[in-house]
Amino acid sequence: MSSHSQLDRSALDFHPLSERPNRVFIERDHVSPSASPARLSEAAEEIVLEAASRIRKARDVGAPVILAFGAHAIKNGLAPVIQAMIKRGWVQHLATNGAGIIHDWEFAYQGRTSEDVRENVSTGRFGMWEETGRYLNLALLTGAYRGFGYGESVGRLIVDEGLEIPPREELNAAISEADTSPEGAARAAAAADFLAVIGRQNLQAGPTPLRHPWKQFSLQAAALECSVPFTSHPMFGQDIIYTHPLNNGAAVGRTAERDFLTYARCISKIENGVYLSVGSAVMSPMIFEKSFSMAQNLAIQQGCPIRNHAIFVVDLAPSDWDWNRQEPPAESSAYYLRYCKTFSRMGGTMHYAKADNRDFLLALLHRLDG
Repeated sequence: MSSHSQLDRSALDFHPLSERPNRVFIERDHVSPSASPARLSEAAEEIVLEAASRIRKARDVGAPVILAFGAHAIKNGLAPVIQAMIKRGWVQHLATNGAGIIHDWEFAYQGRTSEDVRENVSTGRFGMWEETGRYLNLALLTGAYRGFGYGESVGRLIVDEGLEIPPREELNAAISEADTSPEGAARAAAAADFLAVIGRQNLQAGPTPLRHPWKQFSLQAAALECSVPFTSHPMFGQDIIYTHPLNNGAAVGRTAERDFLTYARCISKIENGVYLSVGSAVMSPMIFEKSFSMAQNLAIQQGCPIRNHAIFVVDLAPSDWDWNRQEPPAESSAYYLRYCKTFSRMGGTMHYAKADNRDFLLALLHRLDG
């Protein structure tokens, strides 16, 4: 047992989410699929045209189109645009980070999100919001026990307008009656984790209703209703839900692991497919390279390596380097454009567009529908 002491989260002072000033309001700030996109640069417009062409070809042969994005895509109000993309069959998998999940849930629950980090850190209030910490951690605990992934766990909280905390008797039975299969052992372990949190926090079993008046703006809800996987790829400690005493690392790990392997399964089918990485400097390139390596490993064993896939990367940093020619030398600043460097190593073809995510995705949707 470690001799190092730990911070006691139960001593923290949490506040009602309704007290938090927010900077983004979904009804006011969302991007409508019918809106006209701002004019893109000539280079970015060419990449939109190429992406639309490759997406159509991918769908014609049944290959997947995967859209991975950072939290700002949600915070920028793009959920309605991405909803249109999945409902019209253009995208078969969505992936984001933990913050993307939080912003989407806060929009669905209260119609607004995005606190003033500088101000709230100075007063010790940043991330100390009771409803966000309580309900998202309960969703993950429930999802881990029921066998859901991270994104689906929160999506069900929204769609079902709440969740149900299992009684202690049910959890004890899941532990004592577990079989020796990996699934049985995982369910028993998740039940034990849930039981420990219930005891520590004195949670009451039964339905926990929670209305989401703005759930029509939730991308997680739309993905669940369309049966499109929406996976979350968090890093422990990076999101505000980790401050709450209901947070359980095992539940986070179980649900995130399921999502990673679900995502990797989709990447394994990417031959002739398309990968869109929008506004994600770290999460998207990092999970892609590991998943693609696993996919290539399996494909080579079957004698059919993955070669014909297209990657489109969108961000705001300028880059004049020709990434399909060769990798820049380490003394070049372009070398440290992490997402371009990573994706340029992943085979197939890679295109980089410097563009605002709102303008790029809206322009892409219009091209696909045109």
